[in-house]
Amino acid sequence: MTDPKTFAARFPGDFLFGVATAAFQIEGATKADGRKSSIWDAFSNMPGRVFNRDNGDVACDHYNRLDADLDLIQEMGVEAYRFSIAWPRIIPEGTGRINEKGLDFYDRLVDGCKARGIKTYATLYHWDLPLSLMGDGGWTARSTAYAFQRYAKVVMARLGDRLDAVATFNEPWCSVWLSHLAGVHAPGERNMEAALAAMHTTNLAHGLAVEAIRHVTPNVPVGLVLNAHSVIPGSESAEDKAAAERAFDFHNGAFFGPVFKGEYPASLIDALGDRMPKVEDGDLAIISQKLDWWGLNYYSPMRVANDPAEGASYPATQGAPAVGKGVTDIGWEIYAPAMKSLVEDLYIRYELPDCYVTENGAAYNMGPVNGEIDDQPRLDYYIDHLSVVADLVSDGYPMKGYFAWSLMDNFEWAEGYRMRFGLVYVDYETQERTIKKSGKWYRELASQFPSGNYKAS
Repeated sequence: MTDPKTFAARFPGDFLFGVATAAFQIEGATKADGRKSSIWDAFSNMPGRVFNRDNGDVACDHYNRLDADLDLIQEMGVEAYRFSIAWPRIIPEGTGRINEKGLDFYDRLVDGCKARGIKTYATLYHWDLPLSLMGDGGWTARSTAYAFQRYAKVVMARLGDRLDAVATFNEPWCSVWLSHLAGVHAPGERNMEAALAAMHTTNLAHGLAVEAIRHVTPNVPVGLVLNAHSVIPGSESAEDKAAAERAFDFHNGAFFGPVFKGEYPASLIDALGDRMPKVEDGDLAIISQKLDWWGLNYYSPMRVANDPAEGASYPATQGAPAVGKGVTDIGWEIYAPAMKSLVEDLYIRYELPDCYVTENGAAYNMGPVNGEIDDQPRLDYYIDHLSVVADLVSDGYPMKGYFAWSLMDNFEWAEGYRMRFGLVYVDYETQERTIKKSGKWYRELASQFPSGNYKAS
């Protein structure tokens, strides 16, 4: 096993190590203290949508175990905690009345982190849209972007003085394509026009929220968390290379393009422009305001081949075989080199600010044996991917921090509770938390920071 103290020497002394969670995945208490339903509450309760009909009603009961969980984060030796704020707790109907009890909870969370010397990295949207907004069309409705702007203002006015950084959205690729085109995530739409409308509304909401955050709390660094896809052609053929470029535009360019270049990719507009919602004058200027940082969520590469079928819908690709060293329990290919080539490619294509790896981790479902959880495959995954991050730092890329996904096992969206990503094992019957082998190693690594070996950037 790689010694964490030796491994630590590969990172600058001011490199930030943290852990990450999301509100709907851990909080539970879905009807407590004025919270109203989100689209994920509704989706989970629809038969056939989530494995085993699991839902977020209890999850990890974090809402009721806040102090103990913050103690756990402190015990993990990390310097920072990335969490999300539940919009349905703050403005339960999405618009209208503000729920003070919801804000009180996050007050306690942020103050609790500060008291324990833990930096706070908040995400405003991690997929739990207030269900009431579906009456107007949810993310397909332009009005939702303005509702989100107000929500951002309300949160920052209350918490912004104690936040170390804030992200507007987590993985818009999921809340757009996976949710409105593939139908795998809430609200479960399978419609290209709906997906394109959600894409533009989400990008606009991001820009409007950046304005709101900068207005209310000009000193809080604002960013956006993107699960950028490392798109690799299945062969060296011209057809597969062209397919990979189309896939890049669709999976990455739909968000990176407007945010970092002020434009949607030409291939996307050529193929789908007549199905796009109206992009109004000034929208792209709002969307493309400069950010202070961006977050990369990376788990697995995307391998694509050309889909030769006549009339194949854009981007006209199909999956290509994996070549990495096996798959995790969720079936995702393990291939750390793709994370490096992805970052290199993105910094060539776009003018990007400082980067934090905001999620990286692996699903392995082994449980306790004699009170210990030996999750060596997860530890191997972390070492492989952290090695890539260290290499990127030494190559001069502005990689500033790394948040492990996840602090603890939790509700894994459509997979319910059967997939475990945690550094900490959760017994869902008793809610007992047990630090896994990977968690103990990560604690040793994180405990070395901040350290004296700062390198001038």
